[in-house]
Amino acid sequence: MQPLSVLFEHDDFVIINKPANTNFHSNKEPGIMVKTEQILGRKLYSIHRLDKITSGLLIFATSSQSAALFTELFEKQCIEKYYVAISLRKPKKKQGWIKGDMVPARRGSYKFAATSHNPAVTQFISTALRPNERLFLLKPHTGKTHQIRVALKSLGAPIAGDIRYANATDAAKEERAYLHAYALRFTFKAICYQFTCKPEEGSRYKSVACSQWFQKNTQPWDFFT
Repeated sequence: MQPLSVLFEHDDFVIINKPANTNFHSNKEPGIMVKTEQILGRKLYSIHRLDKITSGLLIFATSSQSAALFTELFEKQCIEKYYVAISLRKPKKKQGWIKGDMVPARRGSYKFAATSHNPAVTQFISTALRPNERLFLLKPHTGKTHQIRVALKSLGAPIAGDIRYANATDAAKEERAYLHAYALRFTFKAICYQFTCKPEEGSRYKSVACSQWFQKNTQPWDFFT
């Protein structure tokens, strides 16, 4: 497993690279927030989360005051988040929008309903990497639980290694679920911050084709202007 690494420290917040398959909170061992506090030797405040399977960029506030400011930014959708995922299935469409209400399904999963009263909204593009392997760059415009995982399943292209939403037998053969929080962009106290962090875990992310994609696409927000 890739070790937790602190990528950026500021008086008001820190940015870490969360390893895949790590819990935010855990009763059995320190969760990712507690581990970060132990590394930095300071109290941190949670302002958003990543699923256990998801690796990548995660923000912690360093005070209740900055946490309140970040919470407001998230509520106003002023923090841009970009994810990369790999699927082994051909999607119903190669780019565009995925919108719809999400409702609980069986055993803690979610699914899209036929309504759109309070929809999850995700924008995406995709590109072929290798035979039967497609990379997705996704920008969620809302923050629903399992939003990206359900969105890609709805396209017929569930995330490789996602035991909950892909074929469990096929998913179990993968080293990890291939979902990574790749980039963040936001303005905080009148200063614009941009962060990218390519995934380091999983052979599919380390392939030549995938590595070349990351070399060419260091500013993912350019795809969604």
